[in-house]
Amino acid sequence: MAKKKNISVEDLWRIERLGPASLAPDGAQAVAALTRFSMDDNTSASSLWLLSTLGGAPRPLTQCGDKDGAPRWSPKGDLIAFTAKREQQGRKDDETQLYVMAPDGGEAHRAAEVATGVEAFRWCPDGRRLLFVSWVWPDLKGSAAQAKAHKAFKERKESGYATSEAQYRWWDRNLPMARVVHLHLLELRADGQPGKARDLFEGTSYELSRSEPDANQFDVSPDGRRVVFAFDPAAEKRSDGRFALAEMDLKTGRTTVIVRDAEWDFGNPRYSPDGERIAFTASHQGRKHTMPAQLAVWDRGDGRHRVVSAEWDHEVRAPLHWEDDGQALLFTAEQKGRTHLWRFDLPDHRAEVVVHGGWVGGFDKAAGTLVTLADSASHPARLHAHVPGAAPRRIETFNDALLATLDIGRVEEVWFKGASALGGEADDVQMWLVYPPGFDAKKKYPLLHNIHGGPHTGPGDGWHYRWNTQLFAAQGYVVAGVNFHGSSGFGFAFLDSITHRWGALELQDIETATDLLLKKPWVDRKRLFATGGSYGGFMVAWMNGHVAPGRYRAYVCHAGCFDWTAMFADDAWSWHAKELGAWYWDDPARVQAQSPHASAGAMSTPTLVIHGALDYRVPDAQGLAYYNTLKARGVDARLLWFPDENHWILKPRNSKLWYDEFFGWLTRHDAAARRSR
Repeated sequence: MAKKKNISVEDLWRIERLGPASLAPDGAQAVAALTRFSMDDNTSASSLWLLSTLGGAPRPLTQCGDKDGAPRWSPKGDLIAFTAKREQQGRKDDETQLYVMAPDGGEAHRAAEVATGVEAFRWCPDGRRLLFVSWVWPDLKGSAAQAKAHKAFKERKESGYATSEAQYRWWDRNLPMARVVHLHLLELRADGQPGKARDLFEGTSYELSRSEPDANQFDVSPDGRRVVFAFDPAAEKRSDGRFALAEMDLKTGRTTVIVRDAEWDFGNPRYSPDGERIAFTASHQGRKHTMPAQLAVWDRGDGRHRVVSAEWDHEVRAPLHWEDDGQALLFTAEQKGRTHLWRFDLPDHRAEVVVHGGWVGGFDKAAGTLVTLADSASHPARLHAHVPGAAPRRIETFNDALLATLDIGRVEEVWFKGASALGGEADDVQMWLVYPPGFDAKKKYPLLHNIHGGPHTGPGDGWHYRWNTQLFAAQGYVVAGVNFHGSSGFGFAFLDSITHRWGALELQDIETATDLLLKKPWVDRKRLFATGGSYGGFMVAWMNGHVAPGRYRAYVCHAGCFDWTAMFADDAWSWHAKELGAWYWDDPARVQAQSPHASAGAMSTPTLVIHGALDYRVPDAQGLAYYNTLKARGVDARLLWFPDENHWILKPRNSKLWYDEFFGWLTRHDAAARRSR
């Protein structure tokens, strides 16, 4: 047997990445997108694959496109729809379009020609109509007028962006100027030619979310006569808008608001099998902005809705999937560093795990067969079929040959007593450790903190391509990931405990973890490092001003928040006062007390600062200001800045550079630590 090797950056990008699967109506086959990357060409290509849930090798369904994605099987099983940008019949798509093809192969064809593009879609029950989402000019009528406006906008010579909107950009892009998100109904043609689409919101004030317009925001009734959707009733749209639910009669266009409460945010509606109820998520934002999304059900009989998971201290994640008997729903939810697939029984309000994580990232169910997409800290995403009466079955082996050559480090879950949120007894805090391959407890190893972002996330037993703990451990580090106070998956009180006092409890947890690990004979106390991205970047900047100099040899701050006043340039500014406790002009001292820049005078630990120019969640001026501050203070610092990346580093060659700089920085300071003995 050939000797295994440690995972490298090149290996990480050779891994083929699976997307969630859609099941055929009989449950016998699934279709999923598979993305492959080329480090040489600095490109990626996605194609669709058919996978049998009964056994047999996967086979490619599409080969002509390079970004085929989001496949969905039709209700009749005779077609598969997907989104793509292709060249067909001499015309190349300017925007992402909707395509359909037969599952037994053949040529895919455009389902419609939508000048403004297709964001997301969902089949109607008759299998001959689809609902899709597109950004349109709200004052224009008809597809011809939209196409004319789109052509004029693309051909304009001006580059300026003018707006009076409160929400005008998101994540890494300006929202389409002067456009809103509308829902459309498409009729497929029997001859394979592009069908005719109708804007369901034309002439109304309704629109879908501008932040993440996806297929979870709407659903079509089992009889195909009605559609339910989430919308923001506020005149001015903001990123923290509180959504209501409305139902439209597709024949008459008559729309009725069925669930609305100014104190609550509603979303992700799904019709029950008989169409008489609608399940959705509900978050009591009037009580607290950190309130979790809970499961709620609206009943057509009395026109009322009820929050059914109020006593279950977990956050419910879309998509929601009704069981065939209408007595339960499937969804994913975090629990203590893992994400499971859950079944929530409506009669007794009881939740039980159907499929354990790792990290369940997608699922579908049809004809009694369940398919799940899940990864773990030890392997990338895999697809399993779950058939009643049988053990779960892998239905693909795309990455097995590569992974068989790699030596993967051991992963351990550890609990310790951390900070006390209420000032009394210390709270239990979770930490994940990833050990270097071939770990020997008799040797000494450097310790690397991998501080997660959010802050309201709770990673652990999951694979991560941008911050891959196995790749970190392969460099010889023991990697520690602390789910500090504020992390999700440990109940509402734990998550909300850091509100209005950012930095304090989290730092206690991380430092307690460091003290705990320093007692281990295999940790070299002279070789401690801390790294983090986003909120994790905020934490390492915070540590630089609040931890005694010399405790950590070096920090890495990726896309970190540095100055909460200047952070007001981000795309989520309406969220600041809720987290920090005040607007910066009302209580500047309170805001500054939670801002790393206020402690710049105490910063002396060497830091690698990384940022992307297209990062609108944490604008790159934050990283540049932090780097400049360190240079002005004479602190050893290095800057890695990407003009073409956002909050994440997504291009293969840029990712390789990111890891090379990351490891190079740590190696230099690790070597210095060794020499200083």
